[in-house]
Amino acid sequence: MNAAQAQSVQDIHAFTEQAREAIYQAIFSRRDVRGQFLPTPVPDAVLSRILTAAHYAPSVGFMQPWNFVVVQSGAVKQRIHDAFAVAHAEAADMFEGDRRNTYRQLKLEGILESPLGICITCDRERTGPVVVGRTHMKTMDLYSSVCAVQNLWLAARAEGLGVGWVSIFNQPALQQALGIPKRITPVAYLCVGYVSHFYAKPELETAGWLPRLPIEELVYFDQWGQHDDQQALIGHLRRDQAEAQETANRALMHSR
Repeated sequence: MNAAQAQSVQDIHAFTEQAREAIYQAIFSRRDVRGQFLPTPVPDAVLSRILTAAHYAPSVGFMQPWNFVVVQSGAVKQRIHDAFAVAHAEAADMFEGDRRNTYRQLKLEGILESPLGICITCDRERTGPVVVGRTHMKTMDLYSSVCAVQNLWLAARAEGLGVGWVSIFNQPALQQALGIPKRITPVAYLCVGYVSHFYAKPELETAGWLPRLPIEELVYFDQWGQHDDQQALIGHLRRDQAEAQETANRALMHSR
């Protein structure tokens, strides 16, 4: 295949430039939202679109192991928040010194403030004990449900919705709060709603908890741990990571 033919194939399957830029904007400006939720209800039409996007995630063996528990009741949200509070206190004691104090000051959930909660689960028995693609890596069904989380999150960002993933739970407590059977694995509890604003950078990065890792340090060639700064790809990675932050900044300015 010559260069002209290769370009023709790319043009056939590639999105338009505008559509492509919109996808990258959603990716780069997506944030884990904790404290900016507004009480504005999420219309069913919008909720339907983001749930449908989640349902169209890839799944190993096409087993589609997910369910979606939509939480609207204030009483149920309170039970979930109570479960979070217990785990949150336990988690604080796992850190030491200044790290513990910083952890206690972080806003790590919006369970009561967000109009909606969505718990995405994984039914590991959905299509039987033998699943195409899960014959040797048994956790692939869990990873499939995580793909549903990401689909929902990006679709929500495109709809102007914030999403916050709350993972600080003792699993049995979350299952009890939502009536989830023991055989079903809760993968993500998501707080969902319209927000006052999105941050230009993740809150934990802004708070100094951890920095964004340089992507060029995370890419190896052919073997684990094998770097090659002479590869042309490395220069592209550095430029694109800088552009990703600029895209997030532009999205933030546009939303003001």
